Amino acid sequence: MADPVRVLVVDDHEMFGEALSLLFEREPGLELVARLSNVERAVDVCRGRPPDVILMDVDMRDAGGIAGLARLRQACPSARVVVLTAPGNAALVANALAAGANGYVPKDRSLDELVGVVRRAADGEIVMPASDLAGVFEHLRGRTRGGPADGLAIQRLTGRETEILRALAEGRATPEIADGLGISPLTVQSHVKSILAKLGVHSKIEAVTLAWRHGLAEAPHHS
Repeated sequence: MADPVRVLVVDDHEMFGEALSLLFEREPGLELVARLSNVERAVDVCRGRPPDVILMDVDMRDAGGIAGLARLRQACPSARVVVLTAPGNAALVANALAAGANGYVPKDRSLDELVGVVRRAADGEIVMPASDLAGVFEHLRGRTRGGPADGLAIQRLTGRETEILRALAEGRATPEIADGLGISPLTVQSHVKSILAKLGVHSKIEAVTLAWRHGLAEAPHHS
């Protein structure tokens, strides 16, 4: 049996945090590491036995905002960080992604949906509502490298890596990509690691943004 996904919740909203704690404590395949209300204690936890996924509210009073998120990423580089925030704040989400977050989920989503978010994040997926991609991309495009060197790096991808990067940029998840290409999810994940290394980026969202910039897939636009 696979090890449970270890989840750390960092949120100072008492009722919301308590609801998440109860949810993850009873959900099969998930293990609640702790529910904390400040970044200092979360950093201490990360330096012990790191969680697999961190759900973090960057609007907390003593979280230090994006700087607090960056501190958690440094303390726990192997963890996937998903930002919890109010809906409609594309600039904040873009800043969080640039600081190393793997995605975000609005706080108005159901608790059951959050379970799926955690599982997808643990699997390395980009976690973000598709309807928000356009706004986030507009904020990211100015800060993500897009010069000739990146174009050359993309050209160095193999044919299969290019296929997978294009599929990621089209919003497809790892199982869907694997089914479409007739390969295993583990093989897809191996290709993704190679893609990130060749492009010199640290996350799927950075790789996807470069793919959009260089025309491998159509970039999202505001309607």
